[in-house]
Amino acid sequence: MSGRFRFGAALAGAVVLTAAGLVAANWATADSEPSGVKPGELTAKSPLVADALETELGSRAVGSYYDEAGELVVAVSDLATADLVRAAGAIPRLVRFTADQLNAVQSELNRLAIGSSAGKVRSWYVDPRSGTVVVTVPRGARDLITQRFLDRAKANGDLVTIRSAPGQVSTTADDFGLRGGLQVDKNTGYVCSLGFNARTTKGTRIFLTAGHCTAGKPSFSRNGYVLGNTRTSSFPGNDFGSVGVIEGWDQQGYVEGWGAGNVSVKGTANATVGSTLCKSGKSTGWTCGRIVARNVTVNYGSNRIVKGLFQHTACVEAGDSGGANMTGNYAQGITSGAALINGQCLEKTGQTNESYSQPIGEALQATQSRLVLS
Repeated sequence: MSGRFRFGAALAGAVVLTAAGLVAANWATADSEPSGVKPGELTAKSPLVADALETELGSRAVGSYYDEAGELVVAVSDLATADLVRAAGAIPRLVRFTADQLNAVQSELNRLAIGSSAGKVRSWYVDPRSGTVVVTVPRGARDLITQRFLDRAKANGDLVTIRSAPGQVSTTADDFGLRGGLQVDKNTGYVCSLGFNARTTKGTRIFLTAGHCTAGKPSFSRNGYVLGNTRTSSFPGNDFGSVGVIEGWDQQGYVEGWGAGNVSVKGTANATVGSTLCKSGKSTGWTCGRIVARNVTVNYGSNRIVKGLFQHTACVEAGDSGGANMTGNYAQGITSGAALINGQCLEKTGQTNESYSQPIGEALQATQSRLVLS
């Protein structure tokens, strides 16, 4: 049996298993029509198939993304793996370096940032489009600590691409002071947004939000009524936390659409570069963009390094932290932070937004919970 045949059979099995639980999905962007997905109709454009394909390839794939035509592209470093990608119905892109080489560079930079400091360097991640580790630094940052980090990154030669960008990155909790995306108030006076309702394996009622919102284990309320107390919190390193929900609150499997109607939560998906991403939050409501990178390490300053985030282009501002991130009816993640200029997302100064989210899968696994679905 050929390697190509085995790969195709394994991918088909993964797709069938995934499709068996699919129901009609309402792709709830403001200008789209409902779209149904039925078993057997999944194509390489489905985020579920993209995830199955990358899982099958493992370290042979640098990563995947959707191109401007909406076709799934998988970055690989050898011709044999390119054949497997082509056989699965996706487009292979040959890049110079392997996933192991690029991941080793990112890990090295992670250790430097956590053990010492990244200065003002904003983020770094393995980029399947360029086949390099992209390091982003604010324009004009020339202090010695930032330069030291950049020098270490540049020592990796062509494995690294340095990119300059506007704005200052920060977490997006609102310091002025049950559906996903609604405002939740901390007893410390800060404001965040609810991510997703969930139940633990023991049946405990919780909601998920950002870890920097649950840091210090505050209690939460909504409209003056108590919601519950923080159960778990992980920040920095990760950015997710869980809050116990007291009896009397109706936990719904929906996300607030802020004028676009309630969005049903049907399941979870892993972030694929190029996928549409919409987020719900108390400050900017329902905003949409696309995923541009995943497994991003972000430097929020004061040695607060968060690993494993994904980056997208939806508008995010203070108070949106913890809010729900969706691709269609599939939960993708929890809002972590964004690059802001004068407290506003970058699109308000005519530039592309740079926002960050915690993947939902890791939060669910750590809290041993499942989403409340509609």
